[in-house]
Amino acid sequence: MKLPVTLLAVLALTTILRSSGQQLPVPLNLQATYAKGTRAATGAPGPKYWQNAAEYDINVSFNPVTRRVAGTVDIAYQNASPDSLRQLQFKLYPNLYQKGAPRASSISPKDIGEGVQIEALSLAGQAQDVSKLRIQATNMPVKLPKTLAPGGSLKVRVAYSYILNKGSHTRTGEVEPGADFVAYFFPRIAVYDDIDGWNTIEYNGSQEFYNDFCTFRAAITVPRYFVVWATGDLKNPTQVLSPKYVQRIQQAELQDGITSIIGPDDLKRQDITAANPQNTWRFEAQDVTDFVFATADHYVWQASSLAVDPTTKRRTRVDAAYNPKHKDFEEVVQFNRQTVEAMSYTFPKWPFPYSHETVFDGLDQMEYPMMVNDNPVATRDDAITLTDHEVFHTMFPFYMGTNETKYGWMDEGWATIGEWLISALIKPGFADDYGIEPYARGSGQEFDVPITTLSTLQNGGAFFLNSYPKPALGYLYVKDLLGDALFTKALHTYIQNWHGKHPMPYDFFNSMNTGAGQNLNWFWQRWFFDDGYPDLALISVTKSGPGYDILVTTKGTKPVPIDLTVTFADGTTEKIHRTVAVWQSGNTTVTVPVPTKRTMTKVVLGSTYVPEKNKADNVFEVK
Repeated sequence: MKLPVTLLAVLALTTILRSSGQQLPVPLNLQATYAKGTRAATGAPGPKYWQNAAEYDINVSFNPVTRRVAGTVDIAYQNASPDSLRQLQFKLYPNLYQKGAPRASSISPKDIGEGVQIEALSLAGQAQDVSKLRIQATNMPVKLPKTLAPGGSLKVRVAYSYILNKGSHTRTGEVEPGADFVAYFFPRIAVYDDIDGWNTIEYNGSQEFYNDFCTFRAAITVPRYFVVWATGDLKNPTQVLSPKYVQRIQQAELQDGITSIIGPDDLKRQDITAANPQNTWRFEAQDVTDFVFATADHYVWQASSLAVDPTTKRRTRVDAAYNPKHKDFEEVVQFNRQTVEAMSYTFPKWPFPYSHETVFDGLDQMEYPMMVNDNPVATRDDAITLTDHEVFHTMFPFYMGTNETKYGWMDEGWATIGEWLISALIKPGFADDYGIEPYARGSGQEFDVPITTLSTLQNGGAFFLNSYPKPALGYLYVKDLLGDALFTKALHTYIQNWHGKHPMPYDFFNSMNTGAGQNLNWFWQRWFFDDGYPDLALISVTKSGPGYDILVTTKGTKPVPIDLTVTFADGTTEKIHRTVAVWQSGNTTVTVPVPTKRTMTKVVLGSTYVPEKNKADNVFEVK
């Protein structure tokens, strides 16, 4: 339930915002969070910030032949909100494949079925009549027989089953016979927050997810010979694996080198798992927003580990589990390791937060807490960029808890800049330009709406540009503007403010401003809120006393850096760079002086990470 915004609160908020210089336009429903005290104009959580949480005990069996997922989930739900809850809203994500469910794209008719079957439901130990449930595709509202008061808790038990999709692999499903990636596989309670109340937006396969930070304990039963990888730590390795494989895992967790936990010869011996018809693998994870698992009976498994925290020397294990026929996966464990290392020590320079990161050979390009579902790719460069992009998501959205459903740019934009920066560390000299040219082409078209447009209101090209290259460029330009040290300080302010919580866009903008000690709203406004396109042009090159003056104009309204490559008569070149700060005052032209005694012959404007709408005026021949 939303609390009304009083006139006094509005006036107080206006005073705070005006006092700090240029301000961003804040929608009324988000202004209300300041008035309620759940969020602050500094970017930090407000004194009355709250969020709900739960503990999940999942007991599930999976049959890889029939693809039937069946089990129970026990939930201890905590209502930390100031509201009395009259219902619980559940998410049934597998119902993307339910007959009649709304979908952003078509799926194979063979995968359309009855969806999740709720076989039993109890609230506080009292059985409910499941025939009265009114499931609406991926949403399942459950009316409570007794209101859940603020500060109260409720125990919920659900018994359920469904058939995992075989084709139409949308982030989950059978990969091939004997290999499956099983995600979103249990009924969960949706987020109830201080902005929207219950998250009732239906999952249609396009926009991604929004879940609370919870504790998960999972018991996953699969047939003999099947190995299970999952979110969290394996708690019973000696009960499900033969001793030598347990020893190899322990070895991998202690050394920097790569350990072959399961190799091709091990697969032939079939001595990997315990000799039981069925084995139950137990995992536990805390402070995560989701839990997934993958299983296969013919995958090899490589692992390594590294110290991710220079202070505590805490280590993270990195894995690659894949079909040995897919040779492009042979280096993935190393790419995984290099990504985790770069994240910990270079960008965002924050110790990797979890105990392991497993890249599984699947049929998608999708991230999950501690897990990645990556398809085989054609080139080594593709393997590098796909691995580091998906692993980088560990920070955004999982460590930060952003609402991907509404604000895709708050996670995909970070994974994109992470891909650009880390790919060049894995392969020196590699200039990954993912999304740059599509933005150059699409910018300024009628579908090119502002980044802050809700993701639920976008599709196709608009959704791609606003989720991936456009926000990534915005982050990159601010990094360039502030310099690495100050940008890192600002970004760490955001991370410290919002780890384990649910930041909205203004929490990000304001945290960055606070951390940088600067009002960056002039840039946030133009890049994230306004229409426009990036387009620079060379106007003239004139001889001046100490050298030359190069006149650059911006034909578009998006502020982008100026990168010039100057060629001289002696064949030498010089590169000149100006950050977006040159456009802060609203000017449309900039003079770039080049002190030199050499004769200038040509100037070329542009670089990899500066999209240009029109490149015809980016070269100037000096007469």
